Amino acid sequence: MTKITVIPDCGNAPRKSFLKDFNIAFATGDVDFIIKHVSDDILWEIYGDQSIQGKEQFSLEINAMKSYVADEVVIHTIITHGKEASLNGEMKMGDKTYAFCDVYHFASAGSSIIKEMHSYVIKT
Repeated sequence: MTKITVIPDCGNAPRKSFLKDFNIAFATGDVDFIIKHVSDDILWEIYGDQSIQGKEQFSLEINAMKSYVADEVVIHTIITHGKEASLNGEMKMGDKTYAFCDVYHFASAGSSIIKEMHSYVIKT
């Protein structure tokens, strides 16, 4: 079971709460939740690794990753403004720890559909 620690207060911020849930879905391999919340023309740029374009390619990548369940996730900061947001934290998988930061672009300011994700991941 994945240990989840969320430092930001997401109580009165629906977008922050959504991003917390979205990242927990990544950590626990909940591919249905993830795929449900991206646009058909999603762009996912994982810097230094790959660029994923479109929901079909995104779904293939997410399904390939679902077996990599994190042991622990710590979310340090969630920032939201209009159609954009970012989140940073750490993920522990076995004896490896990764620091990450994701920048999100939503379909609209009130939407929970992600059009772009820009991910920075560093093994620490």
